[in-house]
Amino acid sequence: MSIDTAVIRGTLDLLILRVLTLEPMHGWGISERIQSLSRDALKAQQGSLYASLHRLTREGWIRSYWQDTDSGRRARYYALTKAGQKQASVETDQWLRLSAGVGRLISATS
Repeated sequence: MSIDTAVIRGTLDLLILRVLTLEPMHGWGISERIQSLSRDALKAQQGSLYASLHRLTREGWIRSYWQDTDSGRRARYYALTKAGQKQASVETDQWLRLSAGVGRLISATS
């Protein structure tokens, strides 16, 4: 089952930050990594992904730079800043608390 990230737009920033904790990546790589790590449950639409990347850059949580890909194509890469590393941790903690609460509510009403 695939969930369009537009449905979970509020979590897309967190997904990007978490993926970038692994290594700097270009936009397509971020999208592919989200899909891969979620075992195809999540697919970031390009429009939503790039809007989030621009927002995260404006916030100072990621930085971008141009670099050649392994195939020799020039691409904009994104990397976490120190502020982004902190934000990834904050948002991860918030998500874990939220998802635990939702899980308790679902269990209580089943």
